[in-house]
Amino acid sequence: MTRKSRVHAVVGGGVMGVATAWELARRGEAVVVYEATGVADGASGGFGYRGVRANGRDLRELPLMARAYEIWPELADALGSRTGYDRIGHLRLYEAPHEEPSSAHRARVQASMGIPSQHLGRAQLLEMEPGLGPTVRGAVHCPMDGVADHGATTQAYARAAQGAGAEVRVGRAVTGLISHGGRVKELELEGGDRVPVSGELLLLANSATATLVERALGRELPVWAVLPQVLWTSAEDETPPFTSLLGHAHRRISLKLIPDGRIMISGGWRGTWDRSGAPTSIPDHVKANWDEAVRVLPSVVRRTLEGAQVDRPESVSVDGIPVIDRLPEASNVIVATGWSGHGWAIAPAVAELLAAWVTSGNRPGLLGPFCLGRFA
Repeated sequence: MTRKSRVHAVVGGGVMGVATAWELARRGEAVVVYEATGVADGASGGFGYRGVRANGRDLRELPLMARAYEIWPELADALGSRTGYDRIGHLRLYEAPHEEPSSAHRARVQASMGIPSQHLGRAQLLEMEPGLGPTVRGAVHCPMDGVADHGATTQAYARAAQGAGAEVRVGRAVTGLISHGGRVKELELEGGDRVPVSGELLLLANSATATLVERALGRELPVWAVLPQVLWTSAEDETPPFTSLLGHAHRRISLKLIPDGRIMISGGWRGTWDRSGAPTSIPDHVKANWDEAVRVLPSVVRRTLEGAQVDRPESVSVDGIPVIDRLPEASNVIVATGWSGHGWAIAPAVAELLAAWVTSGNRPGLLGPFCLGRFA
């Protein structure tokens, strides 16, 4: 089958799906994206900015992040649209004395893996961020980390993919996979229609992939959906209270200063589904997230909590890193899911590698750590 006679299918219109479609299309491949609702309607959308962060990651992801560091600064020009990318640096704070040696070692290991990192004591840290709370003892600093506008970036990828020849179909979910001879040959769409798959099938829908794979192919992936909590404050007419992306070694807290002056508060707290199946916040989790923010950055208390969002499902895996592999049940199916809250920053690198895998037939070495075989 020639390159143009095969049409690859991508399921999922989040950043991973449309970025991979762009990478394939600009390599001359025919590709169609199938998205249930709209581009960036899931985990790749919503309030605020996302961290482009290497600091504190699982070490197996750092080679991907090193490549992402090279892509992000040039991405807006490559896509022809703004991404909101800003390299502001990340501080992974710590408070307990026993966290000082582990933080120093993490800085050295990250630096040895291509991630510039420095361990800072309290005096150095306060020169950078004087508004930090009195219990913060030090931090690991990654100056090449930053933030990006996730909604704008995902939409930019989608437009660029279409400009390169990809087709993006929105508004109908993929509800089934029709297999024959060890390959998926058709997709079943909401409403019962079927569409052919003559090339590779990439299942990249963040929180829907595991359910689709189990229902259609009988494989249970060690992945499930959660509802990450995001809070935001009022904007205040004051000197910015901090400038870096802030995280923490043991507290579930992440702080980002949004360009409009509001503070985005996240870090691992979650919502739940109510009896009707609708996402809903948990008041105790909202309060706990707020209290953590005030402890780390006391000036937060002068602001008003304006909103809480828990309606963007995210997939998490049993060991906290993604599952990226071909499925034994269908030789033309590649899955990528279980991002565990930190797939955003590495998405440009993973999309590039997925496209290389599809076009060459060989799994790139950087994706090896994320194979299904690690659960055997």
